[in-house]
Amino acid sequence: MKIVVGQGSCGIATGAKKVANEFEEILSKKNLDIKVGITGCIGLCFLEPIVDVYEDGKEEPVRYVKVQPEDVAEIVESHIENGKPVEAKIISEDDKKLLGKQQRVVLRNCGSIDPENIDEYLAKDGYKATEKVLTTMTSDEVINVIKVSGLRGRGGAGFPTWFKWNAAKQNKADQKYIVCNADEGDPGAFMDRAVLEGDPHELLEGMIIGGYAMEATEGVIYVRAEYPLAIKRLNIAISQAREKGYLGKNIFGSGFDFDIRIKEGAGAFVCGEETALIASLEGERGMPRLKPPFPAAKGYWQKPTNINNVETYSNVTWIILNGGEAFASLGKPESQSKGTKVFALAGKIKKGGLIEVPMGLPLKEVIYGIGGGIKEDKEFKAVQMGGPSGGCIPAHLIDTPVDYENINKTGAIVGSGGMIVMDETTCMVDMARYFLDFTRKESCGKCNYCRIGTKRMLEILERITQGKGKDGDIELLEELAHKVKEGAMCGLGQTAPNPVITTLKYFRNEYEDHIYNKKCTAKACKALISYEIKEDACKGCGACAKKCPVGAISGNKKEAHVIDKNVCIKCGKCMETCKFDAIEKN
Repeated sequence: MKIVVGQGSCGIATGAKKVANEFEEILSKKNLDIKVGITGCIGLCFLEPIVDVYEDGKEEPVRYVKVQPEDVAEIVESHIENGKPVEAKIISEDDKKLLGKQQRVVLRNCGSIDPENIDEYLAKDGYKATEKVLTTMTSDEVINVIKVSGLRGRGGAGFPTWFKWNAAKQNKADQKYIVCNADEGDPGAFMDRAVLEGDPHELLEGMIIGGYAMEATEGVIYVRAEYPLAIKRLNIAISQAREKGYLGKNIFGSGFDFDIRIKEGAGAFVCGEETALIASLEGERGMPRLKPPFPAAKGYWQKPTNINNVETYSNVTWIILNGGEAFASLGKPESQSKGTKVFALAGKIKKGGLIEVPMGLPLKEVIYGIGGGIKEDKEFKAVQMGGPSGGCIPAHLIDTPVDYENINKTGAIVGSGGMIVMDETTCMVDMARYFLDFTRKESCGKCNYCRIGTKRMLEILERITQGKGKDGDIELLEELAHKVKEGAMCGLGQTAPNPVITTLKYFRNEYEDHIYNKKCTAKACKALISYEIKEDACKGCGACAKKCPVGAISGNKKEAHVIDKNVCIKCGKCMETCKFDAIEKN
């Protein structure tokens, strides 16, 4: 028997380490010789901490969810000692089916293997793709398999992977580099982090194969320093791969030399742009440069360099072992995009977490079929895709297939895979303000359009959400947005206006309400709302007055209370406290 506790960042944040320690302590006291192992995130983040109990002779574990330290004693006594699983903590059949609705390529090992134990990766055909490539295939054959697969860069642009690899191969040099962009910076995105924490060898192997294909001998993983667990497990994986001979000199006796090192980034969003990333690698401030020359010709230290993100490289081993045609067939037949895509579901969604679905799956199936729908069964309003660089897709477009072509038509982008779901309580003007505030702060400031244009746009949005919008603001926003989009030098600036452009396109009425009616439709902007006590519903219990931090509520006991709007700071404490639904927000 074996016990495995999910210890990705999401699991640890909800108490997984405490749960694992409790298991070890109780098992030790009872002299039970049972190992407590670790694994990464399986994707069911809304159910963490997750504990899998593997019984002897059975492949499928008994999965316990939302386990806390106080639950451990019962699980040990009832299940471990007496063979009777604790039914109340076992995953429901509906939640169990969520994984079955997915097609997992990148995430196939996440949540099922120990990311710190290379032997468990090897047991899942680990490094067999590397052996196949180095001992039986030429670099051109490798690139052709990737071409047939239709794999496109999963970092945002969706550029054909084979083309970038081939471009780096065609440029001859005494030294070439292959770089992994793990500088995941989109708010609400955690795909790369989960892969690094759950299956780091998959990335290493993809980079080795990519290095062979383009004749590079050195790989660099550029990962943000805010991912300490991912960095720890990457370092362990790199050391283990070197010990086994999968990194270093003469790998598999092929004569091919390749090694990988880690570079920790400072968390600058602009370093997701490849030329800014290269500048950071070279010790300079992360600022983009004009292209051409492209990194494939002159990249890191002016040598041919290929850059892809974590998910892109992590698809490679499956493609090599199963064939390019098999990967291409995973996408929906009617979709031009091939394979699968990993998404991070966040925001106002019931079952948030990490999913992997075939390209072309309708957005509705992602949000409702896998994500379980909207929290508290509120009305679905929109989903932001592609992070700050993406755009907003409204409810009436919920049947849009999730692939590069169809998402681009809406004005959003697939991006790296963030999906932030919004309901009726989300103000779209404020949402646009939030994302623009992010990109304005993250701008490197190199070009005027991005540095000044985003600041001016943000000033207008802030004024509108504060109830100070004026006639002409919408037209000025549109003009600025298109000028920044056309004039900015790099991808950050060119896409920064997208949240504004798409919300103006689909939710223009909300902008107009803010400006002309001084009203926030979603009742979210503090400057445009007020709280009132309904006289006929108030019981005069005084609970709201006790909770009010500024003493804005007054009234006699058992008589209707009132709120002084001149004093009220609109914190909402009164509404949260009232048990009689006597307070309304207008």
